[in-house]
Amino acid sequence: MNVYYKLLVLIVSVAGILSFSGCGKTQEDASKSDAAITVGTEIDDSIVTAKIKSKLLADPDIKGFDLKVETRKGDVHLSGFVDNQAQIDRVIMITHSIEGVKNVNNQMSLKSDRDTSMGVKIDDSIVTSKIKSSFLADPDIKSFDIAVVTNNGEVQLNGFVDSQTQIDRAIDVARRTEGVHNVINELRIK
Repeated sequence: MNVYYKLLVLIVSVAGILSFSGCGKTQEDASKSDAAITVGTEIDDSIVTAKIKSKLLADPDIKGFDLKVETRKGDVHLSGFVDNQAQIDRVIMITHSIEGVKNVNNQMSLKSDRDTSMGVKIDDSIVTSKIKSSFLADPDIKSFDIAVVTNNGEVQLNGFVDSQTQIDRAIDVARRTEGVHNVINELRIK
């Protein structure tokens, strides 16, 4: 399947999801939200994110699956783990090249020199799954806005939430998860 076709399918899917995302909001919810964020802005941000992810996945020097990309009003937050500084520089350069990117916030970390055997990678994916499941079960955490990446027991949380309380709760849940050695907080308040 053509990369551009996949990108188009992703964009149409995101647009469909966003069109329904406001259906359950009350007038009170609408007044609490940032007036500068519109459905159009969210779609634009989703398109920017999709373009960045597509370019990163197509680049042979970058392992895009260990990276998270979040965009809000053209401000792109990059997080996750890479092998070396050259990969960080390449990811930032690619991100800046995308139309609609106003600012790039680099929160990527270098993978540690510890053993990254298949067992460790499986353990990391289990830790990530446990944290995401805990977020889904917790009514105080808006889990769909939090990206979780785990590398050798080190968890990086990235995304946008509504309050400092949600950030504190997410960090607490992640820290209490079995297999977590450290939590890196890159969460931002909307």
